[in-house]
Amino acid sequence: MTTPRPATLALPQGEYDGAAAGSLYAALRARDARFDGRLFVGVRSTGIYCRPVCRVRTPLLRNCRFFGNAASAEGAGFRPCLRCRPELAPGLAFVDSSRTLAHAAARLLARAVQEGRDVALPEVAARLGVTDRHLRRIFTAEHGVAPVDYLTTQRLLQAKQLLTDTGLPVTEVALASGFSSLRRFHAAFAERYRLSPGALRRERAGVAADRRDASEPGGARHTARGLVVRLGYRPPYDIAGVLRFFARRQLDGIEQVDPGAGRIARTLAWTHGGRHVAGWLDARFEPGRHEIAIEVAPALVPALGSLLQRVRQGLDLDADPALVDPVIAALPAPPVPGLRVPGAMDGFEAAVRVVLGQQVTVAAARTLTSRLVQAFGDPIETPWPGLTRLFPTAATIAGAAPEAIGRLGIVRQRVRALQALAAAVAGGTLDLHPGAPLAPTVDTLRALPGLGEWSVQLIALRALGWPDAFPASDIGVLDALARVDPTLPPRDARAAAARAEAWRPWRGYAAMRLWQLLEP
Repeated sequence: MTTPRPATLALPQGEYDGAAAGSLYAALRARDARFDGRLFVGVRSTGIYCRPVCRVRTPLLRNCRFFGNAASAEGAGFRPCLRCRPELAPGLAFVDSSRTLAHAAARLLARAVQEGRDVALPEVAARLGVTDRHLRRIFTAEHGVAPVDYLTTQRLLQAKQLLTDTGLPVTEVALASGFSSLRRFHAAFAERYRLSPGALRRERAGVAADRRDASEPGGARHTARGLVVRLGYRPPYDIAGVLRFFARRQLDGIEQVDPGAGRIARTLAWTHGGRHVAGWLDARFEPGRHEIAIEVAPALVPALGSLLQRVRQGLDLDADPALVDPVIAALPAPPVPGLRVPGAMDGFEAAVRVVLGQQVTVAAARTLTSRLVQAFGDPIETPWPGLTRLFPTAATIAGAAPEAIGRLGIVRQRVRALQALAAAVAGGTLDLHPGAPLAPTVDTLRALPGLGEWSVQLIALRALGWPDAFPASDIGVLDALARVDPTLPPRDARAAAARAEAWRPWRGYAAMRLWQLLEP
């Protein structure tokens, strides 16, 4: 069967009209994972909406309604499928276009849910520099639903995941999903899903026990060490390229990367809901399922929503190859289907790595950062002898004596930059999370001592997840460009930036491909 190319599918804008039904139904019948997260199917006969990869029997076309996001499906009265679990689908990809503002708002709302915070639309609008009225208008035009409905869907899907995958009490699930009261949580659950949280737990348990297809997406299981959950991605995915990138930069005590086994394990710590959480995760690629299985330490389970978003960012799971690959094909280099930009599971950590990587090799930066971890990172117990440390917090680095950092072999100028960065993060004047407003965040970075444009672009790329960042002065980028395009002046950052204009809005992916060309 021939399925439509992903490029023929518009970005999410509510419900798709009847003219697109034929090609979308073909994608559904083929269970085409390239459409996962961009297409949801409501089935009139059951009142359920599914991902296109769902393994249940394909419904008849006349019973199907097609939506670009989960919120639109729920707004039309459909409940999420307990088998394919829409909350595990890949999320929105960044787009550098007129839709960027609406997508940034969606990310801010989703992030608030993942962190268990309540959020008001005027707060989101203020962060984006627009009025809440204008934000409501462009948000509804782009996503097909009002911001409040989108927010409610994100909260309920996170609650559904916590109810399904963890044993957290219902009250804690409600608070972790951003509901200010248990009454509001029960009311929203009953209105959207037409059952109680406890009933969903029992019904999901029955579905798991009756599962007929072992390859069905979704689902969680407990091991002797922790909880295993899954996240989907849109194929193709350059697994080898991503793991090679992480392996070359692996920090002793913090990370273990095994490209051959398709595995990355690491420690993590952050503040969630006003509490410090710390633990480990072990992520393994399962390319046959287009998923990643993630084993999570019990201590991180209460912050599961936030943790999974960190994994999405760190492994670039929300990227859409149908949008990226055609643009990167303009590079004068052999194509790599499913190119990804390795991001950061901790934005501050990524920024510190960038600062310590200024004007030194990857190996030297790795050595300096490993020394910093051993000197200032807190110890932690994990199931692996090699994972023994947490990355130092911003407050710890900001408060350290400069000479103590200098004794690690870090030059004075770099120490000053490092502590200025840490102080800005610890003091709350710098937010290094994906979804943070790009322009003011970049301006704050540029104002810090010791951070030039190279550092700012790399931090925007890896910590903020901005796909159009381009470190034009990077020696690796310049050398790779000289190799594939001899007409360019040697090591000319201006010429490189001009050449990169053809790769907008995905210049960060172009930089990644150029770095790959220099790998041994």
